Amino acid sequence: MTAATLTGPPWPAKFRAPKGARTRESILHVAVNLASLEGLQGLTIGRLAEELKMSKSGLFAHFGSKEELQLATVEMARQVFVEYVIHPALAEPEGVPRLWALCDRWVDHVESRVFAGGCFFTAASFEFDSRSGPVRDRIVDAMRTWLGILSEAVDRAQKCGHLKSGVNADQLAFEIYSLAIGSHWVHGLFGDRKAFSNVRTMILSRLRGLATSKCPRLPSQKVDRQRSLNRRPKQRS
Repeated sequence: MTAATLTGPPWPAKFRAPKGARTRESILHVAVNLASLEGLQGLTIGRLAEELKMSKSGLFAHFGSKEELQLATVEMARQVFVEYVIHPALAEPEGVPRLWALCDRWVDHVESRVFAGGCFFTAASFEFDSRSGPVRDRIVDAMRTWLGILSEAVDRAQKCGHLKSGVNADQLAFEIYSLAIGSHWVHGLFGDRKAFSNVRTMILSRLRGLATSKCPRLPSQKVDRQRSLNRRPKQRS
């Protein structure tokens, strides 16, 4: 495996760092993808230096310790997730359209291999759930924030009159989260790409079952899949 194979799809131009920080950004881009493939705990200065064909001293200039590197990697993964999943979804109309966009883009970022190993935070969550320390705390914070965003989207969909008033926002957010995590697991372990279409179908079915007459029309699986394929970032040549 080489650094070239870990670069993944190009990042949005608005996310690219100022010129003076691009070296660190490039290093973290490889670090995020390497960790998504091999695990965050195995991400060390030495392993990353080997992957990048750099000296350890060169990397120590950017990260003074393994923990500092891991924390920076988690933060970079969070920022990439925000750019690919959250920001585009928040541009959608409030209510069920925005809620569905959050779900759809979450699944799509795994299907599109935004991170080389799939869902960075799903893997990191399982890897660090029984550990303690700053790295675990950073992962917990990221995932708690994501669950909060899903819950808030459900709540806003209710206030827009798109979902039934009796829906428990936190519970539905947890259901959506659990379904998506399950699809990531099935795809990662079994290599079953049907997991992505299956989870979209399940989430759409759940939302339709809770929708009111005021709810905007939800997409069909066929239309949604084509849209997903059309928007995937092109791989670097």
